[in-house]
Amino acid sequence: MIGRTCARVTALLGVVLFLSTAVAADPRPLEFRLRFDKAQSDKPFTGRVYVLLTKQDTKTLPGGFNWFQPEPIFARDVKDWQPGDTISIGADSLGFPKKLAELPAGTYSIHAVMDFDRGDRSFTTADGNIHSAPLRKELDAQTSGPVELVLDKVYRAKALPESERVKIVDIPSKLLSDFHKRPVRLRAGVVLPKSFATDPKKQYPALYVIPGFGGTHAGAIGAVARNPTEIAGVEMLYVMLDPSCKHGHHVFADSDNNGPVGQALIAELIPHIEKEYRGMRDPAARFLTGHSSGGWSSLWLQVTYPDFFGGVWSTAPDPVDFRDFQRINLYKEGENMFTDGDGKPRPIARRQGKPVLYYKPFSDMEVVMGHGGQLAAFEAVFSARGADHRPKPLWDRTTGKIDLDVAKSWEKYDIRLVLERNWKTLGPKLAGKLHVYMGGDDTFYLEGATALLKDSLKMLGSDAEVEIIPGKDHGNLIDQALRDRIHKQMAEAAKRVKKE
Repeated sequence: MIGRTCARVTALLGVVLFLSTAVAADPRPLEFRLRFDKAQSDKPFTGRVYVLLTKQDTKTLPGGFNWFQPEPIFARDVKDWQPGDTISIGADSLGFPKKLAELPAGTYSIHAVMDFDRGDRSFTTADGNIHSAPLRKELDAQTSGPVELVLDKVYRAKALPESERVKIVDIPSKLLSDFHKRPVRLRAGVVLPKSFATDPKKQYPALYVIPGFGGTHAGAIGAVARNPTEIAGVEMLYVMLDPSCKHGHHVFADSDNNGPVGQALIAELIPHIEKEYRGMRDPAARFLTGHSSGGWSSLWLQVTYPDFFGGVWSTAPDPVDFRDFQRINLYKEGENMFTDGDGKPRPIARRQGKPVLYYKPFSDMEVVMGHGGQLAAFEAVFSARGADHRPKPLWDRTTGKIDLDVAKSWEKYDIRLVLERNWKTLGPKLAGKLHVYMGGDDTFYLEGATALLKDSLKMLGSDAEVEIIPGKDHGNLIDQALRDRIHKQMAEAAKRVKKE
């Protein structure tokens, strides 16, 4: 009896060893198998699903891509994905910076997320998105086989904290809600002057600040520490606006895709802020500033609403002349987004004079993202809406070829062209109001367009201050000397305002 039992155990062990050897000899490629919990959503899901990997040992859901050091991300679009059912993200899925089969072996933190695409810029950390718990695991693209992930957590955005001096404005917009046919809100962070609580009758000029790409009104919370309401001895409301949207940054320019965001600011948000926080209702007391995409936004608003604002101080604005769209002449026959005239890869960013980002991989990255990318954000603002209800593409995502018809339709957002074509009317209204500063070695090659704008304004006889500062780049342009200079000009303009 004992002998028989031993024989059976030996035979069983042999089978196990055989199967183990067979599995080891026939490794399977890596794939991610996803299912979402019915407890979090009992309805079928249609949209894009992502798997994000990071080398860091982190439990925090990644907010998106690092442009300069992107980590692996994979995605696929699904339709009517049922709760409890399993889908696979494998070799045929979208991937960046490489396809899944080319993933370098290593240990990664793995996060899966389904994007409900409710209007947030982020495709991951958007309120209501469902995601998995992080999984730390060693991965090999050729041998890891299936990795199971259950999406059973709901991401909730944290409410922004208010304080005695920082107030969060969050109001419904009828204009944008009617356009998008869903509730849309307008947001801002308002930093109150120190005298606001002790002098209840005092009214203030206001500085409207537009953050660059990725920034929101939450920036007002950190800004209060440097007392931004004290502008060269003049107290002002410091208002950080929220330019974020599904497509990235709407730059407060009315568009076919983002809707009447400029009109909503002028007709809904600013009147609310002035009423609630005693802003002076005088165009000469409303000032604009912003950096990068915020620099373009602030300049656009001053040019578009010259009678509503009293001056703009724009720093490192996105392209203000589309003949030099980060070194691409959008109006020239044969231009290509990905390669220059010599067929060489076209850079989109540099550091210390050396290219560090190129258009082709940057565009590829945004294809995987689906929405919320910088280049696609330009299309959402400047392009008409296509038959597929998406912005008409300026460039072919595979070849980089630029569609000249789409480029020509962008002319109405070319600030240099807008000024030239309407100077007879705009010139007198903009006298003394235009201030633009740019680094001579801008990280994103933006100085060329600003130089063209400077030449154009000089030709028009404008008194605009457009300065390109040698040796400065996108990050170090605003030093203390330039900040003091800008503040002094703002304060002088504010002192000329008639008090109500």
